[in-house]
Amino acid sequence: MNDTKTRTIGKHSLHPIGLGCMGMSDFYGAADDAQSIRVIHRALDEGLSHLDTADMYGVGRNEELVGRALKGRGGQAFLATKFAIQRGEDGSFQGISGRPEYVASACDASLRRLGVDTIDLYYQHRVDPQVPIEDTVGAMAALVKAGKVRYLGLSEASPETLRRACAVHPIAALQSELSLWTRELEETSLVACAQLGVTFVAYSPLGRGFLTGALKSLEHLDPSDYRRTNPRFQADAMKTNLALLSELERVAAEKGCTTAQLALAWVLSRGEHVVAIPGTRSVERLEQNAAAADVTLSASELARIDALAPSGAFAGLRYPEPMMALLNG
Repeated sequence: MNDTKTRTIGKHSLHPIGLGCMGMSDFYGAADDAQSIRVIHRALDEGLSHLDTADMYGVGRNEELVGRALKGRGGQAFLATKFAIQRGEDGSFQGISGRPEYVASACDASLRRLGVDTIDLYYQHRVDPQVPIEDTVGAMAALVKAGKVRYLGLSEASPETLRRACAVHPIAALQSELSLWTRELEETSLVACAQLGVTFVAYSPLGRGFLTGALKSLEHLDPSDYRRTNPRFQADAMKTNLALLSELERVAAEKGCTTAQLALAWVLSRGEHVVAIPGTRSVERLEQNAAAADVTLSASELARIDALAPSGAFAGLRYPEPMMALLNG
């Protein structure tokens, strides 16, 4: 890893590209645990130490998988997980909780599943509208004092909520969706993070795989794949979005990189306080993603991308309506 390319979360230096582990256990169809562990090991070998999971991914199974992968690799990972979205054993959505007593029990459960004594970065996955953010972050701060957590984070929190949280305890990271097809936060959360000294962790930086160029039809997706119900992958939206993708593919070809690398380089160009956590179950894709940190976009190239894919250009909501309702602000 080139030290000149590292970025920070809290006081921790990291490769700008991390690894989102969600799809190894949930939402994108069946996965092979042994293959997923190979991908995690390769990520660590390549210096991509930032691993992102959550207690709701696979209803705890993803944390357990990451925990198995980390056995014998002590201290090599910067481990991030989340609490707040509650699911039943059958995967059903049970609500969101930011209650202080729940924060403590959720953390203990995550520590057990992960097989670690300390979580590097602990996020509130979604803001609980029924509990003041000050109360939730106060309970999270107690975890730091107890040595169970190093840094605190929020996910999909508004700038106002972020500022209120920072007044209680330093917030090291805000994780929200950011990509060429989800640019809405550029003038709000990205700016607030820069002002507050918070790292912006971009999830779904490849548009749930769409911006790789490998998903031009839903035909071969697993029947349980979440993208089959995502508004941006439905017929009318897909037609619009594929036309935009073809233009980006042309830019990438001229640049001599993959479309995924172009998309990741664009995310990293949003500021030195931005890191990305693309998910993958492929070693080859992982290595391609890592190399995106070496792709530098010129001012003219960025202007061209802006002209082709301005904010709001891609069609469809980024989540179905019930999931959109869970976003803060």
